[in-house]
Amino acid sequence: MTRPMIYLDHAATAPILPHVREVVAGAMAQWANPSSQHAAGRRARAALEDARARVARALNWPGEVIFTSGATEALALGWHGAQALRRAASSVEHAAVARLAEGGTLIPVDGRGLVDPAALPAADLIAIQQVNNETGVIQSCAPLGEAIRARGAVWLADAAQGAGKIALPDADMVAVAGHKFGAPPGVGALLVRSLGLISPRGGQERGYRPGTENVPSILGLAAALEADRGWLARAADLRAWFEGEMRALGAEIMGEGAERIPTIGAYRLPGVNATAVLIRADMAGVAISSGAACSSGSLKPSPTILAMGRSEAEAREVFRVSIGRDTTQDDLEALLMVLRR
Repeated sequence: MTRPMIYLDHAATAPILPHVREVVAGAMAQWANPSSQHAAGRRARAALEDARARVARALNWPGEVIFTSGATEALALGWHGAQALRRAASSVEHAAVARLAEGGTLIPVDGRGLVDPAALPAADLIAIQQVNNETGVIQSCAPLGEAIRARGAVWLADAAQGAGKIALPDADMVAVAGHKFGAPPGVGALLVRSLGLISPRGGQERGYRPGTENVPSILGLAAALEADRGWLARAADLRAWFEGEMRALGAEIMGEGAERIPTIGAYRLPGVNATAVLIRADMAGVAISSGAACSSGSLKPSPTILAMGRSEAEAREVFRVSIGRDTTQDDLEALLMVLRR
């Protein structure tokens, strides 16, 4: 018999919530194109618009919601759609933004992975994430927002790791990924303060995004965002206990001293390659990761850890543990047993 896997890689993707699976399955039984004019199409359109309102309400978002296939598309939609000549991005952005910003201005961070609001460059569009996907570090969003507005720039924020868990940043455009908080993979949204910030680029979503909307997954996105968030306090307690045990092992906690989301931690065991840790953990039935899932197949060290002032050798020793709503202390103890060995 195959033993159950202990899953500690929720930052890569979270399990679809049981009630969300039911919502999606029910919507699939009622499928029609929401752009069609017949009765079934009108019902699909009504469900789509109801989900749009529910997403905005669940996220306490006062602006517009454009549904996408995920955060990567949402970020590209905001980046390319913005009317900006000068663009800049932080040096610790997810690969989805780093690719867009190649050749542009990179904003440095300190040893904790934080951007200094006083050091922002002159730009029309500034991309700075809310929560780092590798370290869990939360940027100082209120001072950043003030500094960006003072420069007359537009703030594009990657909130893939924060949406559905903590309050959104007060940004002009915010990218959301459903599969990070229990919705199906392949659905997300770009939240826009005003549609005037971006140029129309397609035939659907009021002309701002091409392609037939994925109504079943969009309904799942709304349902997942409406789920209870009380588990985050327990996650914070679990991580605090785990990090005490990690310190006892001589581990270094990346980004320690900065505010961090309770679901993500990045750790370095000096002298121990992270790949060896991942292999040993996987053999023991424990799933963790090294760096971001989108670039974990790369042999290159993490750009995020390098940007925090670490050497390549140190960056190769960092691994990530991410907690979900069903994670237990026994799950984390199983990983500690691997690390102690």
